[in-house]
This record gives sequence, C-alpha cells and structure tokens, in this order.
Amino acid sequence: MEKERFFKGLRAVFNPSSVAVVGASEKPAKLGFHVMKSLTRGGYEGAIIPINPSSTEVMGIKAYPSLTEYPGTPDMAIIVVPAAHVASVLAECGKKSVKGVVLITAGFKEIDDPSGALLQKEVALLADSLSIPVIGPNTFGIVNLHARLNASFTPEFSLVRAGGVTLVSQSGGISHLLGFLAMKQGIGMAKIIGLGNRLNVDFADLLPFLAEDEETGAIALYIEGLDNPRPLLEEAKKLLGRKPVVAYKSGAGTRGDAASRSHTGSLAGRGEIYDGALHQACIVTVKSPQALLDAARVLASCPGLKMNTVAILTGQAGPGMAASDVCETEGMKIAVFSTQTQEKINALLPPLAMRTNPVDMGPAWYDARAIEGIVRAALDDEAVGGALILMMFASANRDVLPRIKDFFLEWKQKKPVITCFSAPEGIWDEDIRILEEAGAIVNFPTPERAASAMSVLGRYKTLTLMPFWGTTKDENHSHPSQPLG
Repeated sequence: MEKERFFKGLRAVFNPSSVAVVGASEKPAKLGFHVMKSLTRGGYEGAIIPINPSSTEVMGIKAYPSLTEYPGTPDMAIIVVPAAHVASVLAECGKKSVKGVVLITAGFKEIDDPSGALLQKEVALLADSLSIPVIGPNTFGIVNLHARLNASFTPEFSLVRAGGVTLVSQSGGISHLLGFLAMKQGIGMAKIIGLGNRLNVDFADLLPFLAEDEETGAIALYIEGLDNPRPLLEEAKKLLGRKPVVAYKSGAGTRGDAASRSHTGSLAGRGEIYDGALHQACIVTVKSPQALLDAARVLASCPGLKMNTVAILTGQAGPGMAASDVCETEGMKIAVFSTQTQEKINALLPPLAMRTNPVDMGPAWYDARAIEGIVRAALDDEAVGGALILMMFASANRDVLPRIKDFFLEWKQKKPVITCFSAPEGIWDEDIRILEEAGAIVNFPTPERAASAMSVLGRYKTLTLMPFWGTTKDENHSHPSQPLG
C-alpha cells in the first residue's frame, strides 16, 4: 500500500470534511441508527451522507441508495452493513475515491468459523489494492473529541471532555469503560480508537500518525494480543522523548490468554514476556484499565521529571505515609531537602509538625501563606524532581485552596505537581478544574493513585536513560519477530 496515500487516508478518517454512513437507518435496533445519532448529536460540522437503498431520508438528511449514486466524494465512510456485503461496499469506496473507512461490521476473523477469517483476508486484499486504510472490522468506531467527530455507535462518547489522551484499543468494552471513566473523572481525551480485528490498520500504523498529532499528548494502548509485535515495538521506540506511550496488556492468566485469542482473533501471550518486550520498546506498562488512564493522563499533562525524587507535602500524616509507601514500592525516591530548604520549611511549621520529607504540615495547613511558602521552598529545591501535595478537606481549611490557586498557576509546567485535594462535592471542584485545565496540577481522588501517577513519570524518565535508546537494532535488546504466545 502506498504510504503517503495511507496516511492521507488516516487524516481523512479523523478529520473528514464529509462522512458517508453506509447502512444508515432510522430503526433503533440497527447500528446504523446509533451511528447517525452519534454524528448528528455530537456536533460534527461536516457533511453527513446517509446511504440506504430503502430510504430517501434518514434523520431529516437526504439519503442515497448507494455510494455510487451520491454525486460528490465523501472523505470517509462508516460501513455498518452485513459482513457479506462489505466487499462490494468497499469496492464502491474505491470507485468514489473515498480516502478512509471505519468498518463497524462484525462477522470476520473473530467468529468461530473459518469463513470469517477467509472473508477478512478477501476484504483486506481489496482494501490494500485500493490503498484505503480501514479501521476495524468488529469495532465500535472512532472518536475525535477536538473535531467533535463521533464516528461510533455510542452517542454518549461526545460527552467526554476534549484533552490530550489518545486511547488505541483492541477492545470495544475497554474503550467504553475508559471513555466513561474519563467522563466521570473529568479527564480530557483527544481520540478514542477501536482497532477491532486490525484489517490493515494496526497499533504500529497509528503510532507515527499520532506522533504528529498536535492534539495527542500521550498515547494509551490496550493490547490483547499481536500476531507480529515487531512493528509496534520498533515504532514505539522511535517516539521516546517525543510522545509518551503507555500500555496495559490483558490476558496475563491462562483463562485471560484464551479469552484474548477468541475475542479479536489475535494471538495473545504470557504477560511477563510482553512486559519485557514493551519495556525494551520504551513503553510504560501498567496492570489495570484505571491505571492505564491515570498514567496516560499524567504523561499528557505534566512536564517530565528531571530526577526521580519527590517531595510529599501533606496536611495530615496518614495520607502522606500512604503516598510514601507507594512511591518507594514503585521506585520513586523520597527527596532529601537541602539545609536551606529545611530551614525555610522549619520557619513556617508549627512546633509539633513533622519537618522532614514527607512533610506533615499539621495546623499550618489552615494558613494559606504558610502553605504557599512550604510548597515554594520544596519545589525550589534542586534535589526535588516533583511534588505530591495532599490536602483533605476540613471546615477550617475551606478557603486555603482558592487562596493558593494563583501560586499553582504561576508554577505550572516547571516541575510536576500531582495532588490529592479531597473534599465533599461542590467545595473545591471549580478550583481543581481551573488548575487542571491550565496544566498547573493533576488531581487524583486518593493519595495512592496520586503517588502511582508520579511513579509513572519516574519510570518514563528511566526509559529515556536506557542505553539502547535511539538505536534501530541492538543484539542485547532485540525485539521478538514472532508472535508472543
């Protein structure tokens, strides 16, 4: 397939000026109905072209019997017709010079029938001969939050806030889980991409595309299995220092491995083997869907660590100890303050407070001036890579966060500041939102998640120091070329 045409097709898929929906319907039992609903209610401003041989209009928009009878040329087509008709529709896409396709239809390699794999091979050969990138089949679709393009069968994805995390997933279920978690947690997403059976668009094809995508700050991968991992590993390694990549590989256990094989027709493999290969490719690995979202969020939002050391500043001892345990378990060092820093902190603390790192600010937590001084002293210390700031609400400290908000805005992007500001709903929510949207902090609901997020920055920093960074081949750190199974 011609490379330049392929990437031009991917650009059209994610930023189309017009979209044809082949299989559009007004019947709620049909996926074509939900795709049309996603496009029309998601705020997409381009042309929507319903294709349905039995309707002259779908959702108030003029419909056409086939793609060939539409007088113009759609940038992108979403196909939601039975599997047996996909090849003929794809041939029409070629005749109309459609640049890219999202193939939602199931019934291919993932089914327990050899005919499905044969049909997928036939469609893949046709797509390649036409130089058309096809995302799918057996996918929920794709979403570009910045373009307000919801090319999926889930209209609710349009409610996710636009931001810097792009998710590339082999599972529609995990995509929905993380999309809805992002919605509830206020996490900004750039794109949500369901690879499905990976007809001719795989992880490795999307990484160089996303590397150039200004809206994507970090790339999150959900992996079930790969037929040939080498292309992904090689492309991921090229991104180190340009754009962080984090991955969650499921199927670590025997049953999970078997489920991975059957779900998307992929070859799975033992988790520890994958972890080693992904690490060599400079990909941060995590162990759960929530951890994947947390890691991508912090990598997209925070400046990088200059050193793997952290200052823990807490209003109460317990949260500080919980965060400290996680940091040390996950490889972060608790920073040792300089004498000058310690003297500055001592002068601002009440007599009974714990003065060394972690710093228990005790009653000082109710004094905005003291808090600002302590945080500033810690962040100014050259021995501190980043800061964890933990504050649990009490009625006496209600006004502290609003009063020190300007300080955090001043400090943004100089060093990573990860927080756990925990309060009843409606008290600090607006202040946290302003700080997060400005890139000043990343806030988590628990000290443990905040600390784990900081450790992700530390692990990414470690990857940048690996001796084989930037090489194309290293005999001591070679990538496997066969399926990891």
